[in-house]
Amino acid sequence: MRLANLTWPKAERYFKENDMVLVSIGSIECHGRHLPLGTDTMIPDRILELIEAKDDILIAPTIPYGACQSLADYPGTVNIDIEVLYQFLYQVIDNLYRHGARKILVLNGHGGNIKVIERVGLDFRKKGAMVVMLNWWLMAWDMNPAWKGGHGGGEETAGIMAVDPALVDVSEIGGPLELENINENLVATGFRSIRFKGVEFEILRSTQEVTDNGWIGPDHPNTATVEWGVEMIQTTADYIVDLIEELKTVKL
Repeated sequence: MRLANLTWPKAERYFKENDMVLVSIGSIECHGRHLPLGTDTMIPDRILELIEAKDDILIAPTIPYGACQSLADYPGTVNIDIEVLYQFLYQVIDNLYRHGARKILVLNGHGGNIKVIERVGLDFRKKGAMVVMLNWWLMAWDMNPAWKGGHGGGEETAGIMAVDPALVDVSEIGGPLELENINENLVATGFRSIRFKGVEFEILRSTQEVTDNGWIGPDHPNTATVEWGVEMIQTTADYIVDLIEELKTVKL
């Protein structure tokens, strides 16, 4: 059930009978040379389609932009300042709250949005509502540790294959991951993480200073398959459907 497709009387009727709504948020950003900029939005949108087929929860329009400061230099990336994104997400949820939503599920496709969602969630908890943050890629790891991945690696590549294999430019996947170290002793292990004498800490750098490709993770994109992606996305959607039914029993 899509909010955008309802008339206002139907929306009014929904909120008289239900207090739950699902909001999705993603990003438009670099995911390596092989994946589309909309990866973090496309995968949640596919999950929403699978949820809609099994549950009547109200689904609000997806927010396609996110906070992606470290990737902003890659062409096509649209970075939204964290404060602006907070205000926008707050306003969306506040309007849904005024109409009667008290259990707001946020399906998130992008790690850079997490702090904003946390802040909004705590704000609305003070107002008596419950914000449930669903970071699909982290949830998938718990469902199957073999699906664990990084940014633009096998996990997300498989996810896009589940949306449309033609969206993956396999000619651009390339060879082994190469990260730019600070020096021979300060070894890059991720977007920000550096290892020195067996201990990891963070040096804040633009992602382009770390990798000219744009993907990072232990899961090479060439490990992705359509079958992996379809199973992972369907399993995630099925789990969320079960969670929705359980949350309906929660009293606020």
